[in-house]
Amino acid sequence: MWSRKYDKAFGWQAQRERELGSKFRKNKALSVKDLVAIAEWKFKSEPEKLARAMELVARNDEEKVNRITSQVLCLPQGDDTYRITSLTSLEGISPMLASIILTFFDPKRYCIFDLRVWRPLLGNASPGLYTPQNYIRLLEAIRKTAAKHNLDVRVIDKALYKKSLDESS
Repeated sequence: MWSRKYDKAFGWQAQRERELGSKFRKNKALSVKDLVAIAEWKFKSEPEKLARAMELVARNDEEKVNRITSQVLCLPQGDDTYRITSLTSLEGISPMLASIILTFFDPKRYCIFDLRVWRPLLGNASPGLYTPQNYIRLLEAIRKTAAKHNLDVRVIDKALYKKSLDESS
């Protein structure tokens, strides 16, 4: 129910997520333009952060982006630490943006790294939350919940995010 509420409340984001995810799964690699699209998706309502993110991701070399993302997206399941660390080696790609790339590519197994999802699963966060190690902790917790309910990780992610948002309003 909460996941459906998310899709309804964030229609543009949900649609763009499906489009980009489909493209990433088809191409099995990203371009600099795709990194810009990820930054736009995340920071659309925060113009200053968007401008900074776009400036940083635009610095990436097209060949490097293609090579790293191809390696990451074509890996067999399992090495999440390698995936997140490799993606964050790209200019302007934080663990949060890397989580968006992984989530769009494989919503069955990944979630977006967000405090609103962290809190209900792992409690209050300490400063410096957004690290690759903490993303792995979040993935472990949310995958257990998803498996318990026989749902995709992204469905649980959206539900927790929307519920937290509604309860804080």
